[in-house]
Amino acid sequence: MKSPGSQDNVSVSQGVRMMFYMMKPSESTFQTVEEVPDYVKKATPFFISLILLELVISWILKGKPPGRLDDILTSMSAGVVSRLPSLFFRSLEVTSYIYIWENYRLLDLPWDSQWTWYLTFLGVDFGYYWFHRMAHEINIIWAAHQAHHSSEDYNLSTALRQSVLQPYSSWVFYSPLALFIPPPVFAVHIQFNLLYQFWIHTEVIRSLGPLELILNTPSHHRVHHGRNRYCIDKNYAGTLIIWDRIFGTFEAENEQVIYGLTHPIDTFEPFKVQFHHLLHIWNTFWDTPGFFHKFSVLFKGPGWGPGKPRLGLSEEIPEVTGQEVPLSSAASQLLKMYTVLQFAVMLIFYEETFASTEALSQVTLFLRVFFIILTLTSIGFLLDQRPKAAIVETFRCLMFLTLFRFGHLKPLVPSLSFVFEIFFSVCIAFWGFRSMKRLTTGSWK
Repeated sequence: MKSPGSQDNVSVSQGVRMMFYMMKPSESTFQTVEEVPDYVKKATPFFISLILLELVISWILKGKPPGRLDDILTSMSAGVVSRLPSLFFRSLEVTSYIYIWENYRLLDLPWDSQWTWYLTFLGVDFGYYWFHRMAHEINIIWAAHQAHHSSEDYNLSTALRQSVLQPYSSWVFYSPLALFIPPPVFAVHIQFNLLYQFWIHTEVIRSLGPLELILNTPSHHRVHHGRNRYCIDKNYAGTLIIWDRIFGTFEAENEQVIYGLTHPIDTFEPFKVQFHHLLHIWNTFWDTPGFFHKFSVLFKGPGWGPGKPRLGLSEEIPEVTGQEVPLSSAASQLLKMYTVLQFAVMLIFYEETFASTEALSQVTLFLRVFFIILTLTSIGFLLDQRPKAAIVETFRCLMFLTLFRFGHLKPLVPSLSFVFEIFFSVCIAFWGFRSMKRLTTGSWK
């Protein structure tokens, strides 16, 4: 696919249509992978626009926002983390696909045929169904996918809560397509399939009438994100719900859905959100006796244990009462607004980094990525009210000023350089004082 810095324009019409998988074959067909636009990157303005639209509609209909600020920040942080590897490596899904195509293909379907386009649409969606199903039924794959389910809210920002590890297992399920589907056609549809799934993460849209029979919709996907017993391991669809209806995993929305993991992790720290289940698997693996039982810990369901069926026992899933209270940060509103401001500053440099990757030295690129990771970690610590939050934030602000002074971070508007330096100098003084207080008194406050 084209580099993140590609400047090809996307019209409003195309932007909206690519979010809903309504692009025509004639405008999304390419001869080489290098020509395929980075549709996911180009969708960023449309992500923001739809999130703001959902906010307005939710205020009108319910008189409140569609989610909590701390949860939204955590979801967006996960989205940022999931995209960082693409600064250094091409997608494994596309790379492995090209390798199989070049060495093992059986047929060479025409890349410019609309029939190839539609066949790829079905093939990618079918592959996604089986990947998604296995991501819930195989513990080691669930270790990656669970990050997406950890939000206890359900809104468009939840769609951004993606796993950084997921592409390292999903590629397997698309590989058979590489035996006959040209890579550029696949590279288009793997993005459209992902983009379609953004808008279905909402409570604003209740039902789409007859389309509910064919398409994956917000109603169907709400069930998938539920931790009610009737919701577990249901509705794996990407774009078409027909696969769930065919393979017996469909469930209609029929009672209030309570969102999140069956055992909530109670944290806003993005890397704990990403990797906590891997640690759980590691501990369970060593605590479980016998080679075959250890093997089962990895490759049977997350609820499996010795003497249990492959996917565990449904009666062991905690029942919901409808009175569950989602995790909310104990941080003050002022501190939450501070984390939003720092996230926004980080996001500016994050977007600028993707836009100018080829122009940056490897040293600058690594330093920027480290700063982004440190910012997200610090925000998580602040929201969790972790004891070392003030120390981490002091170090982060010091790092920002250092990178800023040495030119590794540059403001989009040079005249604002002085403002950035003053602001972060004040932050260093404030958090440095809090750090000293923490070290001398042991008190966070």
